[in-house]
Amino acid sequence: MKLPDFEAWAIFACVVEHRSFSGAAAALGVSKATVSKAISRLEARLGTMLFHRTSRRLTLTDSGTALAERAQRILNEGQCAEEQALDAASAPAGLVRLAAPLTFGIKHLAPALADFLAEHPAIRIDLRLSDAFVDIVGDGIDVAIRIAELPDSSLLARRLGPVTAYVVGSPAYFEKHGRPRHPADLATHACFTYANTANPDVWRLRKAGGEEASVRVEGPLRTDNGEAMLPGLRAGLGLAILPGFIVDADIAEGRLEAVLTDWSIGASALHLVTPPGTLRPARVEALIEFLADRLKRACAEQG
Repeated sequence: MKLPDFEAWAIFACVVEHRSFSGAAAALGVSKATVSKAISRLEARLGTMLFHRTSRRLTLTDSGTALAERAQRILNEGQCAEEQALDAASAPAGLVRLAAPLTFGIKHLAPALADFLAEHPAIRIDLRLSDAFVDIVGDGIDVAIRIAELPDSSLLARRLGPVTAYVVGSPAYFEKHGRPRHPADLATHACFTYANTANPDVWRLRKAGGEEASVRVEGPLRTDNGEAMLPGLRAGLGLAILPGFIVDADIAEGRLEAVLTDWSIGASALHLVTPPGTLRPARVEALIEFLADRLKRACAEQG
């Protein structure tokens, strides 16, 4: 039996992560020629091209895209096995790449990480905050926080708790334009929309009894960050659907009011998401367990 070329698979995963041969070579401490030869060797063995190469750009072929996740799994599990075998009793150490939505990351994650790093001085965190979709495997992310109902995938997800969202506006807006009594009324209101959804202009709400409503909305602002809506909402320029961790303080202090409170907006939840595979370095496991405990409590407090 001819064994797989594990070295070439690992180098392929590293090239995918760094988006270049030179970046992978620097990360691995080998020459660019070594990386190039490993990729060529793997392509010859598989009988297919893994990358489109130009002088300025390196992109995955369809075959490369299909195999990237498996390559990352091979690399991850090899690294984890070595780490566990070398010193299972040592304190967790090294780099963890963590991705999270921007506002949630600032409000809840950053304070938690300060406590985590104080407890684990040998661990370093590469924190990436963005509301845009993150390719966990392609970008080499160890742990991602996602607030959504997740589609089926090979990624591993740990549900931490619900995230409640509200239709909100300012008292001044409601005084001028009236309060919607039914979701259908939203079609006549100015509505701020969130760009990072499949259909930003359609809001779907559901009543406890099972009644559902889908309404097309429009308004003066669309943005890819919910917190960016707050100044316009406070100024009475429109309505928005926003999660409690963004608007709870404004509601408590009277700057915003929630309407249609007998309707629920989706079934969003907070998740910790990791790449496929059950073997993870001790540093990643330590962070996952810490965040699971801390963020579960944050969800309970929001609820």
